[in-house]
Amino acid sequence: MSSREDILQRLRKNTRETYDMPDLSQLKPITYADPVAEFITKTTTTAGAKLIEMKAGDNLNDIVHQAYPDAKVVAGNMPGVEADINPDTASAQELMKVDVGVIEGCIGVAENACIWIPQQMKEKAVCFASQQLVIVLSRDAIINNMHEAYERIAASKEYFQEYKFGTFISGPSKTADIESALVYGAQAARGVTVVLR
Repeated sequence: MSSREDILQRLRKNTRETYDMPDLSQLKPITYADPVAEFITKTTTTAGAKLIEMKAGDNLNDIVHQAYPDAKVVAGNMPGVEADINPDTASAQELMKVDVGVIEGCIGVAENACIWIPQQMKEKAVCFASQQLVIVLSRDAIINNMHEAYERIAASKEYFQEYKFGTFISGPSKTADIESALVYGAQAARGVTVVLR
């Protein structure tokens, strides 16, 4: 008998009571009267990101450069953004020196300010290696909750056309695991700015 089987057998032997999974069919996911307003509030409070609302006639490239005037290296493949590095042609190592990465979000979730980012570039490292991350999101793409998000992802093949990866991002990377000190940028971007258009 393998050590794994031995451990499982001992666990089964010492389990006194078992419980059936609860019936979740009656559980109603949270909804909001105004999902966009809730998303904006959660993005700037719970998620800890900055938020910029585009107005008619605003230029995305200008918004990125005004938000990060000291950035020396900008990466992205979105139309309308002048980038120094294109994640479709760069290596993951080259993306390690990016000051600002600009990516497009496809679904915004009001419940927790998460944004679904399907891989739309060859090197997904731009999502995680950039010091600062700008996520461009359409107001029309904001929905109520994660239940709706997963349903939309499952129903759409467009999110996985070329690459088979996607992730939810909801603000800057932070941890307090190291000596109980809050550290930004431990696993991904130090800061996130959501640009709503």
